[in-house]
Amino acid sequence: MFYRKVEERDVPQITALYNRYILNGVETFETEPLAEELMRRRVMDISSRFPYYVAVDGEGRVAGFCYAHPWKERAAYARTFETTIYLSPGIKRQGVGTMLMELLIADCRSLGAKALIACITGCNDASLAFHRSLGFSRASLFRSVGYKHGRWLDVVDMELLLW
Repeated sequence: MFYRKVEERDVPQITALYNRYILNGVETFETEPLAEELMRRRVMDISSRFPYYVAVDGEGRVAGFCYAHPWKERAAYARTFETTIYLSPGIKRQGVGTMLMELLIADCRSLGAKALIACITGCNDASLAFHRSLGFSRASLFRSVGYKHGRWLDVVDMELLLW
């Protein structure tokens, strides 16, 4: 596996990967697949200001991606970032997510971030455990705030203080 900063050429594969989660999972609360051009704008905007990484396999396929972005837009939150990570289903539990997040955390620390927030669907036990393994701890629980695929879903915010 090769890890690097995102490039515009990764957008089609990022879009396809993310759309699988939109259509089949509850990891994102978006409910409609994204057009590639919208994803391109998102990726280029975020990566121009914040860390954004991809994991690429030996055949050049994007196996996962992660990025940081503002947690909230108010000036007082300027040193608090939200993190996002998505992996191809077949690549989980192989260390890819850990490597991506370690790169992301190091970059956020070098940018002077004080805290990282991960917003995770409450039933996503694997993601909750993964973030705990990286040092994140639960900061909040919002009950039944999202409705997707016929059910109400909780959201857990986890935080990692960097300094």
